[in-house]
Amino acid sequence: MQSKLPNVGTTIFTVMSKMAQDHNAMHLSQGFPDFDCPERLKELVSYYLNDRRNQYPPMTGIPALREQIAKKVSQYYGYDADPETEVTVTSGATEALFDAIQAVVSAGDEVIVFDPAYDSYEPAVILAGAKTIHIPMSQPDYSIDWDRVEQSLSEKTRLIIINSPHNPCGSLLQDSDFDTLARIIRDRNILVLSDEVYEHMVFDGVKHKSVLSHPELREKSFAVFSFGKTYHATGWKLAYCVAPKNLTIEFRKVHQFVTFTSSSFVQFAIADFMQECPEHALELPKFYQAKRDYFCSLVQDSRFSFTPSGGTYFQLLDYSEISDQSDMDFNLYLTKEKGVAAIPLTPFYESAPDSRVLRFCFCKDDSTLEQAAEILCAL
Repeated sequence: MQSKLPNVGTTIFTVMSKMAQDHNAMHLSQGFPDFDCPERLKELVSYYLNDRRNQYPPMTGIPALREQIAKKVSQYYGYDADPETEVTVTSGATEALFDAIQAVVSAGDEVIVFDPAYDSYEPAVILAGAKTIHIPMSQPDYSIDWDRVEQSLSEKTRLIIINSPHNPCGSLLQDSDFDTLARIIRDRNILVLSDEVYEHMVFDGVKHKSVLSHPELREKSFAVFSFGKTYHATGWKLAYCVAPKNLTIEFRKVHQFVTFTSSSFVQFAIADFMQECPEHALELPKFYQAKRDYFCSLVQDSRFSFTPSGGTYFQLLDYSEISDQSDMDFNLYLTKEKGVAAIPLTPFYESAPDSRVLRFCFCKDDSTLEQAAEILCAL
């Protein structure tokens, strides 16, 4: 049998999670908290689980949740999305990203991604029969070279995938980035897929810039968001996509045959929680900035060098003064010998630069960060 994904192996997140478990290492690799989701949200989940809300909900998501999403989008981004025709609930952001790509990308098309790129993008492009065009982000700030993007456009370009706040780098897109993107795809048959799952993890007083806030771009964009990231409940795999009606029609054609629908009682619970506790999302930037600042303070006197992350709950640390090993080898050493697991950046590149950088997740209890930092500072 010929594989459809001959160059795809097991994702680095699965590899590192297993390695961390096998070696009893502190898990600063995969991006999930080691603290619990809000108590009130758990109460609501339990209530609806026991209230017999366990059958298929509507394919597009329950109306109450889509209405709360539309309300939030209006409040945060100034866009009045129609909950009936422009909002779709999905089983995690990975599904939403996959659905969007399959909905609009055809065999022979080209899709632009920015390296280091989240690893679910390219396999979905390949499965659509298309080609991924990799454009490396500019270091050290991991910004996008829009001149290079413009030069890379062709008649085959169908989709540009952007990600802000950026995983794995923590960089942010600005208004000027959206203006430039809008200009270079104007009058072209090119769409945008905007991965915004870390929307509430933006620091230092900066506000998240969403594609939905840009009147021109939002008419040709899918925007993907994650409840799992927002509510510290990544295992629930619940997310949503906001897109104009014409794109949502195509998106739902795919979605209905991928997962069809998503967990019913969790949808009811989150709809209620969004209405009861809107302050949760508003408080997240301050909450995670405190985590970032604490972790950075703990490793300040180490031999790692870094610039504090602008967003997400990840911090890049450069280990050039510690070792000349590749990031894969140094990460193996760190996990197996020292008991701290991180994520190397090379798996997110088509052609990785010669850099010495690892990604550490700081959405952990302070005690976990303290134990990990003690080890890192001793290197």
